[in-house]
Amino acid sequence: MKTPASASIITRNLADITTDKGNVYEAISIISKRANQLSIKLKEELTEKLAEFATTVDNLEEVFENREQIEVSKQYERQPKPTSHAIEEFIAGELHYETPEVAPIVIPRELF
Repeated sequence: MKTPASASIITRNLADITTDKGNVYEAISIISKRANQLSIKLKEELTEKLAEFATTVDNLEEVFENREQIEVSKQYERQPKPTSHAIEEFIAGELHYETPEVAPIVIPRELF
């Protein structure tokens, strides 16, 4: 399900961007990993669409006449950034993540 994301900069409430445990840094890590996933997917889609326009001959006339390729590129440039999508997904509760439990470190008393 696509979450609507804004193409412009939005000031966010820090309380909205926290994990269930109240950890902002963990939330930022989760959002950045999701944004990276979205970015890779978007880049693959764009590369796939632009591969249709690939030519072996570099001709100056073809560069100026290939308006379809320019329109595809501009369409992807106008889309909201992957980070905006990731933040919206996180705030909407659409991201599922697990944090591993940290095992306590036992220090022998002889070292004191």
